[in-house]
Amino acid sequence: MGVKGLQWFIENVRPEVCVEVNLNEIAKRIRQEHPQRTPTIVVDAMSCLKYWYTADAWVHGGQWKEYIHSIESFIEAFTSVGIKLVFFFDGVVEQNKRTEWVRRRLENNREIDKIFQQIKTSGQQPAKEMFFIPSGLATFSRFALKSLGVETWCSLQEADYEIAKYGLLNNCMGILGQDSDYIIYDTAPYLSINKLQLISMTTVLYSRENLCRSLGLNKCDLPLLACILGNDIVSANSLQSLRKKCMALYQRKQNMLPQRSDTVLAVARYISECLCSSDRIKEMARLPISEEVRNLLERGIHSYLLPAQQSPWIISKKDNISDIPSCVMEICEDVLKIAREQHIKAEGFMVYNVLSVGEVECSNTLEDPNETELPGQAFVFREARQRIYTLLLSAQHDSSKSISEVKEWFVYPGNALQMPEMVNIIPLNLPEGLPDLKKLWVSEEPAMKNLRFTTFLALFDLHEFVEEISVLEPPVIGICCLLIYISRQVDSLSIEDIDAYLSQAICVRNKPLSHFSFTEVHYVDTRAVQLASLFIRGLTVLIAANTTCGFPFKMAYLMPWEIFDGIHFHSKYLKSHAGCSERDLLEENINWISQFHDLKVLILKACEKKGRIIQSKPRKPLAGKYSPGFRAQNRKRFRLAPRSQTIMKYKMSQSKTSKLCPSYNI
Repeated sequence: MGVKGLQWFIENVRPEVCVEVNLNEIAKRIRQEHPQRTPTIVVDAMSCLKYWYTADAWVHGGQWKEYIHSIESFIEAFTSVGIKLVFFFDGVVEQNKRTEWVRRRLENNREIDKIFQQIKTSGQQPAKEMFFIPSGLATFSRFALKSLGVETWCSLQEADYEIAKYGLLNNCMGILGQDSDYIIYDTAPYLSINKLQLISMTTVLYSRENLCRSLGLNKCDLPLLACILGNDIVSANSLQSLRKKCMALYQRKQNMLPQRSDTVLAVARYISECLCSSDRIKEMARLPISEEVRNLLERGIHSYLLPAQQSPWIISKKDNISDIPSCVMEICEDVLKIAREQHIKAEGFMVYNVLSVGEVECSNTLEDPNETELPGQAFVFREARQRIYTLLLSAQHDSSKSISEVKEWFVYPGNALQMPEMVNIIPLNLPEGLPDLKKLWVSEEPAMKNLRFTTFLALFDLHEFVEEISVLEPPVIGICCLLIYISRQVDSLSIEDIDAYLSQAICVRNKPLSHFSFTEVHYVDTRAVQLASLFIRGLTVLIAANTTCGFPFKMAYLMPWEIFDGIHFHSKYLKSHAGCSERDLLEENINWISQFHDLKVLILKACEKKGRIIQSKPRKPLAGKYSPGFRAQNRKRFRLAPRSQTIMKYKMSQSKTSKLCPSYNI
């Protein structure tokens, strides 16, 4: 969120703070003045997700091949002019920011509700104004960056702080992001990701010095300004009475009608004229606020202090390390150390959060709040997570004091997020019992490779199918495990759904990016939207299981750009439910059809083993004007679902494909 109202104020009221800069020229100047220094920009990766996601289609589950190509082009633009990029992701949600995290998630729920209402009304993807990033985008982006060989880190505390700290200690040429907190920290210059033009390598630098000059403040006053205005630590409501006092004093002198910009100006003037005496600590003590709010204010100011920095507004404290989570369990020290290192290097997922604080969270997913047949992903994958927790918590020293439940902050329709859900561990079905977690992670014994694999299968209750699954290719193993698990957990899943999931995965694995331009959908089905999000969230569970089991598979095999494409899935879903044959779904490719048949037999067999018989249940699109027949008669009146412009950079294949499912106008 940053500082309430400050970003708008800077861009709309103080244009002198917004300085257009050429990053290439800055880098050249750095190399000339410091030949031994590599120009480096530290990047707030979470601020870049919307910038990187350039595909027009977003509601269908994500255009992942296009997405990773977009990231690759982004990196190339900087490396080609000699600028090094270092990326940081949020690795934790600090307890003092949980309230704000919850507020934003609930706000997102309302946006998602509107998205599904719009789809049901129009049968189309909503306009760009309603854009919502595909589920799992933040999680998989870190692995995308790692796969492209760039330096990527996951934070142990608030990422803003670690980014500002890195920028300061490494003398970076700038921080690339879109968070007004970066102009408050006394660190590297704050560069805008939203204003970035890759072709010209220009963007806007929000000048800290110019902001101070325009407000009559010193740099050391900016943290106080931020806290009084409201930020992630000090909510706007906490100091509302003080802001009202600032406004009253300001308007009395201005003698004019209130403006939106007045709040920032009023608070800045109050600080510069009423508080900036030689003893600022005494002035803080005189503020007309309660002791509780004063402590909160001091904590907020302190959160902006980087190593070796002090503030004249508060009594000096040690470096800002208090928010790094401390382990709440007696975990094997070696296990915790390995998990911590994997977390920091963005190599694993979820494991360190469970071992260090016994708490995990999952943000919003594109799920229809009015869907009654499809359970939310939080419920579908809970059983798998419980088995993961079982294996991780087995690393506790003292069984008499051990913790057997994990706090979950999972966002789903109907969850008010007033408190975490306490999720218990469940037994893990392994013939020889739970393996030693440290050995599972570090041992190089030949037998350990097989144990990692069988343990991974056990997390999805597939230990009885070791022989059948072990002969599959690694990427196919992930697909198979996930589809068996979903099929067992979701009672309403049909043969048509499995055919759609499986056929799209096989096709995506074997097609280059340019071939996806041939796939178009003229109708958006809300159920297909939710099934796509369910699959992607399932992939995050796969990578959590892979981390937990000591990486029996390369993470690359479990990435969505290897096995999923949103538009492609949506097309297969509509075709499957329209009665298309398996031959048509697999585009008449004999090898794909054979692989599809073998995997489908295995999936249905695994379901039958648990008493789950998958039935055929074709679902037709909405009747009326969004039906296929109506669209066939009025095709020109309806916009095609566009593909990303990035595809145009590739040479289109000249081969002609057979026309599929002529009876259904996809």
